[in-house]
Amino acid sequence: MRELKIFNSLGMKKETFTPIVPGKVSIYCCGPTVYNDPHVGNFRPVVTFDVLRRLLIHLGYEVKFVSNYTDVDDKIINRAKELGITEKELTESVIAEYRRLVDEVGALQPDETPKPTVYMPEIIKYIEELEEKGEAYAVDGDVYLRVKNIPEYGELSGNAVEDLESGARIAVESKKEDPLDFALWKKTEEGIKWKTKWGEGRPGWHSECCVMIDSIFRNQNGYIDIHGGGFDLKFPHHENEMAQSKAHNHNKLARYWMHNGFINIDNEKMSKSLGNVILMKDVVKEYGGAAFRLMLLACHYRAPASFSVDTIKEAQTKINQLTMSLRKSAVTLQLNGIDIDTLKPSSEDAFLDAMCDDLNTPNALAVLYEENKTLNQCLRTRPLDMNALGDSFAKVRSYCEVLGIVIAIPHLTEEDKKLYAEYDEAKANKDFAKSDALRAKMIEKGIF
Repeated sequence: MRELKIFNSLGMKKETFTPIVPGKVSIYCCGPTVYNDPHVGNFRPVVTFDVLRRLLIHLGYEVKFVSNYTDVDDKIINRAKELGITEKELTESVIAEYRRLVDEVGALQPDETPKPTVYMPEIIKYIEELEEKGEAYAVDGDVYLRVKNIPEYGELSGNAVEDLESGARIAVESKKEDPLDFALWKKTEEGIKWKTKWGEGRPGWHSECCVMIDSIFRNQNGYIDIHGGGFDLKFPHHENEMAQSKAHNHNKLARYWMHNGFINIDNEKMSKSLGNVILMKDVVKEYGGAAFRLMLLACHYRAPASFSVDTIKEAQTKINQLTMSLRKSAVTLQLNGIDIDTLKPSSEDAFLDAMCDDLNTPNALAVLYEENKTLNQCLRTRPLDMNALGDSFAKVRSYCEVLGIVIAIPHLTEEDKKLYAEYDEAKANKDFAKSDALRAKMIEKGIF
């Protein structure tokens, strides 16, 4: 299998990817807290880890991809109150919209989408076991993890315990044994809650993901190949997930940790305080999900991505160019008796060299655009070289599939081929009224 290198945030260096189980890959990507319409920043990890998943599948791996919906949170409680609906009604409506937008950006839906409310028995049991091991302690209905017990706490985020202690002393909570200890379970009197031996409450955010990973990948002792998410989750969320796994399973939860960069709006950080938060549904409606995806792929996933009218319109232009050449070449090949579904690229070395170098999508796109030029040259060459055209078509189609650039390619029926023959004859006879009518009919059928 081709060597794949990825940047591991645990160690801060590129490493050759080697799965825990040969030929199989387990991935968990932190999903959204479902309390409001998702913004464009929520979809940077969607695109990033969808590309990773597609690449791994293309390389021949069997991939299990899991991404959660956080449906227990103070923001959910407050938002549901504002709207006068139940928390479940709110989260289900947001999840439905999120799934629609995942489809719009050309991403594959996860194999599993766990929710904390469904995994609550497992979450409670996991925390009880941490308490039994002496790794956690309960105080007045809250349960905390003993961070001092965790070997190399801070290794993922690069934070030294001494520095964290210095910063934490200001906000010492009397209930905690140590200011660094964080909540696994929180006592609550409002919103959705569960009965436990500690009283009524709900889990801390950091406990939910690591328990769902532990439950779904129990056959691997809750240890996965790749854990992904936005850079903002590196600390404290991912650090604290890893800490719990160290205490419970004596592993670091994941072998590789990957983090994507932020999305800037017109070169400024997106934030509510600046009033420049852009909702994903508005982008999809205005520009299309494919253009948004391509705009993100134009920069490396670990670098900040710049969203602007210019960058997304440029992506729209590129999508249109790829669509036109792929569709035209597909039709030309089929009209010449070639089954496009059997075509395979002669080589993908340059493209895969870029993709296997820590998902270098800017370089991969350069290869794609150059091949698209070749494809258009093949279409203009007379007489047509069907071997060259077929190979170039197969390359462009394959590259688009790996990048998740979803383009509908027409498959001609015998009736469609007859329409084309009539259209060509009408043009040759300069019967423009007939040729225009036939052309309009083919456009309506989506084959022109």
